[in-house]
Amino acid sequence: MSTSALGLGCMGMTFAYGTVDRDRSLRTLDRALEEGITLFDTADIYGPRTNEELLSGWLAAHRDDVQLATKFGAYSLEIEGRSPDGRPEYVGRACDASLSRLRTDVIDLYYLHRVDPSVPIEETVGAMAELVTAGKVRHLGLSEASADTIRRAHATHPITALQTEYSLWTRDIEAEILPAIRELGIGLVAYSPLGRGMLTGTITSLEDLAEDDWRRSNPRFRGDNLQRNLDLVDAVTALAETKGTTPAQLALAWVLAQGEDIVPIPGTTRPERVSENVAALEVPLTGDDLAALDRIAPMGVAAGDRYPAGAMRILNG
Repeated sequence: MSTSALGLGCMGMTFAYGTVDRDRSLRTLDRALEEGITLFDTADIYGPRTNEELLSGWLAAHRDDVQLATKFGAYSLEIEGRSPDGRPEYVGRACDASLSRLRTDVIDLYYLHRVDPSVPIEETVGAMAELVTAGKVRHLGLSEASADTIRRAHATHPITALQTEYSLWTRDIEAEILPAIRELGIGLVAYSPLGRGMLTGTITSLEDLAEDDWRRSNPRFRGDNLQRNLDLVDAVTALAETKGTTPAQLALAWVLAQGEDIVPIPGTTRPERVSENVAALEVPLTGDDLAALDRIAPMGVAAGDRYPAGAMRILNG
């Protein structure tokens, strides 16, 4: 599966980050396509359902120009309180529901959003493989899966991509997961490559976030953790200034420099941010730059867990 070097994460257009502006989101989608972005990422739980529904109308005019990725199973849209949900009997129904909301007949990349510990991964992926056979899905992906789970899944049906958080402040996959997917020829789709907005330098306190922004409950944005992480951003910003670029562009350029098999999908609802992000493709990083960033942001540098406790338990499953 071939995509643009940068994708667009669409979650914030209807979910998680405060008040949404539908018209601006649609302009953002237009700008992304104009800038050469072809990979658009959504999920059934964003809203829930509303993110796929937002994309559906826009997709009607652009379906042949984009690769559409969506996800299922982070939690059940059938059984209240079940999270994750990887039951084989649920897989087909979840896919059909997404196809209906997206108003398309095929999903280019279909992810298991979180691994269900109560269901063998072979059973979930086996049911997902049936969707490929049926022509409803072109490629399969996993999100937040462990190296062992990825190997078992890939032995059941080829896995095209792993989606997981990866950025200057979230590098834990470099220990086991990134080597494993490279051994298997699986691409990495890096979500939150800008540290949920922190690495843009635009967040200085919780007051910069809307009252209903979920980051207010994120450990990395709270208490002493926030100040320690802001110190990290200051260091990234200082280096960015020496290169005549923004901290966001520098952070994205670092992710891009980690390999051609990595596609970051920064999310935004603003057209101008799309253009700023795409410009990161033109930011050259020297060996000295990369070494400096390794000193600024080694593995484990961020203060605090990357999710609240309840969500942490289903990461890297």
